[in-house]
Amino acid sequence: MNARCFCLRLLLLLPLMIGCGYTIGTEPIPGASSVHVPIVQSSTQRRGVDYLLTEALQREIRTRGVYRLTEEATADTVLQGRIIEIGKTQLSETRFDDPRELQMSLAAEVTWTDRRTGRVLLERSFPLNRDQIPQFSSAAFAPETGQSLATVQQQLVTDLAVRIADLMEMPW
Repeated sequence: MNARCFCLRLLLLLPLMIGCGYTIGTEPIPGASSVHVPIVQSSTQRRGVDYLLTEALQREIRTRGVYRLTEEATADTVLQGRIIEIGKTQLSETRFDDPRELQMSLAAEVTWTDRRTGRVLLERSFPLNRDQIPQFSSAAFAPETGQSLATVQQQLVTDLAVRIADLMEMPW
């Protein structure tokens, strides 16, 4: 009876040990396991946002764990970015014409290239025009209530980094 029970348990556990071919999460591009993210370039006059976006991209890639971050010399792929425009518009004002609520938006271009073959894996723009592409990074803030420009910039780059990392994980 003991041997019979052991065989029955083994038969029940066998499918779990073999697996069914499914994976949890996204698989990387065949042969590519690492990515290099150089500092994002900026065509704007606003300082520091390029470093914030680079940090957010690296953090998001590291958190997801599909690709590991490496130096350019050893990376399989390179993800380059360029900030095209940063917009700030006034949504409402006080009776003394001071801004009450503002909205910031961020437009960027990204190119993901396979270093080994030179093939472009992903090339995408995130423009300010909401009608062109649904990936639009914007955030509203109110200085009167204590919200700062630094807080909204961090929110913008984090949202954009998540969208870019999502594109890197789409099925090929």
